[in-house]
Amino acid sequence: MGGDRWAEGINTEILLAADAEIEMAPGRMRLRAVAAEFAPGQIGLWDGISIIIGIVIGVTIFKAPPLIFSNVSGPWQGMAVWVLGGVLSIVGGLCYAELATAYPRSGGDYVYLTRAYGPWVGFIFGWAQLAAILTGSIGALAYVFADYALEIWGGPMVRGVWYAVGAVLVLTLLNLCGMVLGRAAQNILTVAKMIGVGGILAAGLLWGGGASLLPQQAVTGPGLGLAFILVLYAYGGWNDAAFVAAELRNRRRNIPLALILGTGAITLIYLLINMAYLWGLGFEGLRASRAPAGDVFKLMMGDWGGRGMSLLVMVSALGCINGLIFTGSRVYATLGADHTIFSWLGRWHPRLRTPLWSFLSQAAVVLIMILIVGTAAGRNGLDSLLQCAGLSALPWDRFGGGFGTLISGTAPVFWFFFLLSGLSLFVLRIKDPHTERPFLVPLYPLLPLVFCLTSIGMLYSSVNYAKGLALLGIVPVLLGLPLYIISRRMTIKTPTSFLETKQ
Repeated sequence: MGGDRWAEGINTEILLAADAEIEMAPGRMRLRAVAAEFAPGQIGLWDGISIIIGIVIGVTIFKAPPLIFSNVSGPWQGMAVWVLGGVLSIVGGLCYAELATAYPRSGGDYVYLTRAYGPWVGFIFGWAQLAAILTGSIGALAYVFADYALEIWGGPMVRGVWYAVGAVLVLTLLNLCGMVLGRAAQNILTVAKMIGVGGILAAGLLWGGGASLLPQQAVTGPGLGLAFILVLYAYGGWNDAAFVAAELRNRRRNIPLALILGTGAITLIYLLINMAYLWGLGFEGLRASRAPAGDVFKLMMGDWGGRGMSLLVMVSALGCINGLIFTGSRVYATLGADHTIFSWLGRWHPRLRTPLWSFLSQAAVVLIMILIVGTAAGRNGLDSLLQCAGLSALPWDRFGGGFGTLISGTAPVFWFFFLLSGLSLFVLRIKDPHTERPFLVPLYPLLPLVFCLTSIGMLYSSVNYAKGLALLGIVPVLLGLPLYIISRRMTIKTPTSFLETKQ
C-alpha cells in the first residue's frame, strides 16, 4: 500500500541507471533504484536512516489524519494508534531485514514468495500490483491531489474526480513521451514537502490552542480497525527500506540501528504533526477537515496561507504519483518478460525507450478505479453487481471519499501478501537451512509471530470494514489464477529474464 512513500527521493538519473544494471523483479525496483546510487556496502548508517525517512514520509500525513481520528474515541487514543503503528513497523522491518540480507536479489516479496511457495505465487503477486496494489495507491494519491485542488479552486465534490483523472492522464502522457521528473524537479518536491511539514508544526503549535480537544460526538467511522489500516499505510515503506539495509556497511550492526532509528524518527515526526493538527484545529475540527494541512496553515497566514499549503501538498502528491507511474510500468514490464501471457507488457518503444503498453494498461486500471469510487454511475454499478451476488449495497459515506475508499478496497490484498511474506521467513528457515543469514531477527520466533499476527489482524479488519468493497481488489487478483494456468500452457521454453532481455 501507500504509494506516496515509494516515490519520494527517486530521480530520473538514478532510475535510468538502475534500469540498465539490475533485474527489476516485480514490486521493489523503486528501492533498488535508490540503492543503485551507492556501490554495494557503501551505504553508511546515517545514509540508511535518511533514505528510510525520505521513502516513508510522503503525502499521506497531509490527508489521512481526519479519517484516522474519526475512527477513535478521543485524541489520546488516536495518538496511541500512531505510536503503536511505529512500534509494529519496527518489528516488521526487522523481519524484512533478515529476508533482505539472506536473499539480496532485487525483487523483494516477489523473490521471497517465489522461493518459499513456488513461481505461481510470485506470478499472482506481480499481477496483484497491476490489478490492485500499485494502481490503487496511484488512484488514492490522485484523490489527495484532487482534494487539495478543491481547497484552492472550490467546486462540487464530483469535480475532484476529474482533477484526479486529469493528474493521472497528464503524468502518464509525460511518461509515455519519455519525459519524467528529473533531479531538479524531485529536489523541488522534497523541499516543498519539508516546507509543508515545517509550516504545519509552526502554525499548529504556535498559532493554535484555541480549539477544544474534547470529543463532542461518538466515533464517526467504522472504528479502530480502519484507523490502524490507515496508520500502517502512512508508515508503509519500512519493508522497502530493508532493501537499502541490505546494502549497508557492517550489516549486523547497522541494519537494526537504521531500521529502529529511522522508524523511530518517523514516529516522532508523525506524532508532532498530529499534535499540531489537534492543537490548531481541535479534535472535532480535525475530524471534519478535508485538507488539514491547509486548514492549519490558515491559522498563521489566513486564506492565502491555506491555499499556499494546499499547493505545496498538490505538488508533492504529483511527484509521488509520477514516481509510482514510472516505477509501476517497470514492474509490469518485468511481469511481461517473465510470463508469456503478459509478454506485450514487456515491449519497449524503440525510440522513446518506454514500456508503452505497461503505461497504458496501468492508466486504464487506475482510471477505472477512480471512476468507480468517485462517480454516481460507478458506485451504482458496483452496488448492482453486489446485489446480483446476494450482497448489500455499500455505505459509501463511511469510507471518507475517494482516498479512503481506494485504500479500504485494496487493503485486503496488500495485507494478504504481507502475511505471506512474514510466513515465508519461517518457511525459508526450514527450506533453506544452510543459506547464510547475515542478520537474524532477534527474539525469534516471537517477533516474526507478532508481525504475522499483526498482518492477520489487519487482513481481518480490512476485509471486515471494507465488506463488499474488498471485491474491488480481491476479484481482479483472483483472476490471476486462471491467467497463470493459461500462461504456463502458452510457455514453450523458460522465459528470458528481464535483465537478459535488455542485455
